Amino acid sequence: MKTLKSAPPTALLGMLILAAVLVTGVFAPLLAPYGETEIVGVEYEPWSAAFPLGTDNLGRDMLSRMIYGARNTVGLALLTTGIAFTAGAALGMVAALKAGWIDQILSRVIDVLMAVPPLILALMLLAIVGPSIPNMVGVIAVIYIAPVFRLSRAAAMNVVSQDFIQAAQLRGEGTLWLLRREVLPNISSTLIAEFGLRFCFVFLFIAALSFLGIGIQPPTADWGSMVKENATLITFGDITPLIPAAAIALLTIAINFIVDWMLHRASGLKS
Repeated sequence: MKTLKSAPPTALLGMLILAAVLVTGVFAPLLAPYGETEIVGVEYEPWSAAFPLGTDNLGRDMLSRMIYGARNTVGLALLTTGIAFTAGAALGMVAALKAGWIDQILSRVIDVLMAVPPLILALMLLAIVGPSIPNMVGVIAVIYIAPVFRLSRAAAMNVVSQDFIQAAQLRGEGTLWLLRREVLPNISSTLIAEFGLRFCFVFLFIAALSFLGIGIQPPTADWGSMVKENATLITFGDITPLIPAAAIALLTIAINFIVDWMLHRASGLKS
């Protein structure tokens, strides 16, 4: 509570927006006036009391789709980031602690992953394995292991060179104990801040793939695909397709507010 009181207004605003999105996603079936895939009217109905945000290209309620989209888009981004972050951080710490041939092998594999632009690599892999949700999560997680590995390894390298690590090794402590009790606590603030930034990248990446038609597949509601499905309305001056795009931008900005504050706290600066 004391930490929250010291947070700047931007961080508090970011937390409020993030909390609202999470609550919306968790309680989507209770908050949405209609079902996720339920056709309730004709195509592209204008905003009204029955349909506050109108209907989409198939006659589904846009407000309900936005609510369910919060669950699908944010939930999958959180799952994907968690997988990539857990694997990348663990491998990075192991590479820094073990060094030698283990570090060389892991680093060269990561170099290969980072040599190909992420979007091109995702398009290629999804074309091979197919654009299903499990495949998309796996492909994006593999792609984002690379930058997390790099950061984790660099941060851990500064720790493993310290005397207390050598003292623990002389005591006979094992690798898992060293990673969990010595290395991880000393780089946790850096990793937490990176998690927020990486979540933004993954969130935007999923939305981009859905917009291209190879991400979350219809009829599942997703903010990225909703922009594509209703893009025709922009020609007629209707801002409805911009609402899911604005939701994506708003959540990204909110998370960046929180991450900026966390990085400021981790730096030890007072102002």
